[in-house]
Amino acid sequence: MGTVYQFVSGDTQIPRPQTPQLKSLTFPSSSTKQFYGTNSPWEGTYGHYRAIRVGQQIYLSGTTAADPDSPPGKPRVLCPGDARGQTRVTLNEIIKAIQHLGGKGGESIIRTQLFIQRHEDAPEVMAGFTEVLGRDHGGNIGSTAILLVVSNFSDPEMLVEIMVDAIADAS
Repeated sequence: MGTVYQFVSGDTQIPRPQTPQLKSLTFPSSSTKQFYGTNSPWEGTYGHYRAIRVGQQIYLSGTTAADPDSPPGKPRVLCPGDARGQTRVTLNEIIKAIQHLGGKGGESIIRTQLFIQRHEDAPEVMAGFTEVLGRDHGGNIGSTAILLVVSNFSDPEMLVEIMVDAIADAS
């Protein structure tokens, strides 16, 4: 389960509640920034959030098929060796984060960046992408996308990492 946070610029204390809650504070010029975090072992270790919303824009960190029940000192990946499975798990986590921050889900996604470490995983990753976000779903599902091959990830079991940008009121 994820947690939504809301802070002001200059706020010095960052709460880490265990249950979802929203703390509202005001930014100068009345804008707000909301944070969404999960119990992913990498978020806890590296101190970042899964997603941030500013106005109607939602930005998602690089997200993987991290096993949320794995300890920070020994993180595990779901669907080891299965690039399509990791892609589906990752996109579903991304959709949950968007919904927690007020977006509709896949309909809110406007840009997707997919990173893989092995070129041969490209067909399976894109098949997983198509199953979850492909434009053939009709309605308002669909996003721009780029697939990039990188040298490696922080865990060799990770086959794909995905970043997205979304708009909360996209429909």
